[in-house]
Amino acid sequence: MSNACETCPIHHSGNLKKLGVDMDSWDFVVALAGNPNVGKSTVFNALTGLRQHTGNWPGKTVSRAEGGFVYNEKRYKIVDLPGTYSLLSMSTDEEVARNFLLFGKPDVTVVVMDATRLERNLNLTLQILEITDRAVVCANLMDEAKRHSIEINVRKLSRELGVPVIPASARQGQGIPELLQAVDEVATGQYICKPHRIESGSRQLKSAIDKLVTKIEQQFSGLNNARWVALRLLEGDPQIIEAIKTGELQTLIGQNEIESQTVADLPG
Repeated sequence: MSNACETCPIHHSGNLKKLGVDMDSWDFVVALAGNPNVGKSTVFNALTGLRQHTGNWPGKTVSRAEGGFVYNEKRYKIVDLPGTYSLLSMSTDEEVARNFLLFGKPDVTVVVMDATRLERNLNLTLQILEITDRAVVCANLMDEAKRHSIEINVRKLSRELGVPVIPASARQGQGIPELLQAVDEVATGQYICKPHRIESGSRQLKSAIDKLVTKIEQQFSGLNNARWVALRLLEGDPQIIEAIKTGELQTLIGQNEIESQTVADLPG
């Protein structure tokens, strides 16, 4: 049994130490995002072990799971976000995931994709790349893709998206060492992402976005995704409009920033 454990890929993952809930401080916060049923929980378990802190997001009935690991002498807290198909939808699960990605300021966002359904998963991935400069894509279920004779040009996909793309079969532990290395390189600045961004369109639209961004940043201090908020305003997103009218946007910024802080940093 011990010999089998020693040959497991995760055993040799660059001195990975699973912390589970044994965290009193950390160097980096990692958000784990993805569509439902892409193996996100399997990736989470591979990184943290089975001992995890679970509860609900503040003011929500949506469950929240987090854990930690040490890699290359850096402590990582990882937050498993609810599975979501889009950052634009209005279900409670999708609202929680969107707000943490927008306002929680995770150091790295890992987007888990189903390698057998890349096209379907790209919708969420491209939306996430609009709002963060530090992301890693995990193309999970590569074993299933191979079984269905699906071939993926990982290098080309990485070039197109502008972020590391790591092929993995998390159930077998395959790709986990490479995923850890990519997360560490992005978190520490060794790898500079150049995420794909959708062009804003006409000169008039770009001008309107720039003006809105300036006003939004003046009104809401600490907002790191004013461009995304501006785009939602121009599209008439009722939730964002209401959040700005009521000032709830500032509350969301503060609440999700606290969710990303170390325990030692929390007041009291």
